[in-house]
Amino acid sequence: MRRIIAEDPDWSLVTVPGLSSLCLQRIVQSFEEKPIYEALTPPQRDAVEERLSPSLPLRLTAKLIGDGAYWKRCCERRWTLCDVSLYGRSWKRMFLERHLENVIEHFIPDVTEPSAVLELAPLCEDYVKRLDVSQLLPPVGEPRKEDEDSGDEERDGPSMDHFDFGLLLHLLPDLEELHVAYRVNRCGMNFERSMFEMTDRDCESLGKALESHGTLKLLRLHQSRVDDRKCRMLVKYLLDHPSLKELDLSHNLIGDEGARAIGKLLGRGQLEALRVHDNDVRGPGGRAVAHALSGNPALLSLNLRLNRLGDEGGEAIGKALMGNDTLRHLHLGANEMTRRTALALSEVLVQNTSLRSLNLSCNKLGVDGGKALEDAMSHNSSLTQCDVRLTEVDESSLAFINRAVERNRASSAD
Repeated sequence: MRRIIAEDPDWSLVTVPGLSSLCLQRIVQSFEEKPIYEALTPPQRDAVEERLSPSLPLRLTAKLIGDGAYWKRCCERRWTLCDVSLYGRSWKRMFLERHLENVIEHFIPDVTEPSAVLELAPLCEDYVKRLDVSQLLPPVGEPRKEDEDSGDEERDGPSMDHFDFGLLLHLLPDLEELHVAYRVNRCGMNFERSMFEMTDRDCESLGKALESHGTLKLLRLHQSRVDDRKCRMLVKYLLDHPSLKELDLSHNLIGDEGARAIGKLLGRGQLEALRVHDNDVRGPGGRAVAHALSGNPALLSLNLRLNRLGDEGGEAIGKALMGNDTLRHLHLGANEMTRRTALALSEVLVQNTSLRSLNLSCNKLGVDGGKALEDAMSHNSSLTQCDVRLTEVDESSLAFINRAVERNRASSAD
C-alpha cells in the first residue's frame, strides 16, 4: 500500500481557501497601489476592512472606507483609552478628530508646513464636530513682544505666535465645539511664561476665524491668561455670531473690564450657558453681568464661582433675577459674599419659579444669611439643588434647606 506523508500534518482539503477568499486577500495586499473597495459587496468590504493595515495613508482611507471595524482597529492601536460614546459612537469620527487635534498640538509656527493641516482638512471635514486642543506650541525663536511697534522689527520676528486657526476653521463646516488652551504640556525644566499665554495676535486671529463660522455652538478658551484686553477683543468678534450658544472663559485673568464686555455679549441674548469661573471679576464686573442678565431672554446657566464679586456683585445679581424668569442654574461659590447677598437671593427664591440650582458654597453667609435662606425655602417649590456648604450657616438652617430641596426634587419627579 502506497502512503503519502504531507509536510504539514494538519493539511486537509477542507482548509484550501476558495477563489473569492484568495481574491480578497490579493485586494488587501495591493490595496495601497490599486484600492478596490466600492465595487465589493458589504460582506466583502467587511472582510477587507478586517485585514487592512492601520498604517495605510489617510489620504487613501479617509474618503474611501466607511465607519466600522477598520477605524476601530486604528483607534485602539494608537490610543489606550478609546471611549467611542464621546464621539457619537463613530470610530471614524474619533480617529479623525483626535488625529487632527494631534497635528495642531504639535504644530510649530514657521517650522511645520501649513500644508500638514491644509491637506488633512478636506479628509476630515465630514466627520470633525469637536476639537479639543490641549496645547499650542510657540515659535522656536524669540517670542514677539506685545508692545512691539509695527515695522521692520516685527517682520524679523515669527509670522505667528501660535497655530493660526484662520488656516483651518473655514475648512471644517460641521465643527460645533472648539476647546483651546494656549499652553505647553509637560514642558519640564524648559518653562517660560510665554508658553502659557495667548497673545494679542493670537486673540485677533482666533476671533476673525470664529466670527464667520456659522456652525460653532460652544467655545471654550481656558488656562490661557486671557486678560481684559484680550477678552474685549474676542467679544468684539463674537457679538453677532450666528450660532454660538455656550461660552467658557474659565481659569483666566479676566477682570471688571472684561466682564463688562461679556455683559455686552449677554445683552445680545444669544448665549444659553456662560462660564467665567476662576477669574478676577469683582463688584463692578458683577454689576455689568447682572445688568445684562436682567433683560436676557436666553441664558440658562451662569457660573461665576471663584471670583471676587463680593456683596456688590451678589446683590446686583439678586436684583437682576427678580425680573428674570429664564435662568435655571446659578453658581456663585467662593466669591467673598456675606449675609447681604443671602438676603438678596432669599427674596429671589420667594418669587422666582425658574431657578433650579443655586450654589453659594464657600462664602461667609453666616447664621443670619442661613436663616434668611431657610425662610425663603419654605415658600419655594422649584429649587432642586441648593449648596450652602462651608458658609457658616447654622446646622438647623442647613438641615431645613436640604429637606426643602429634597421635597422639591420629589415633587418635580412625580
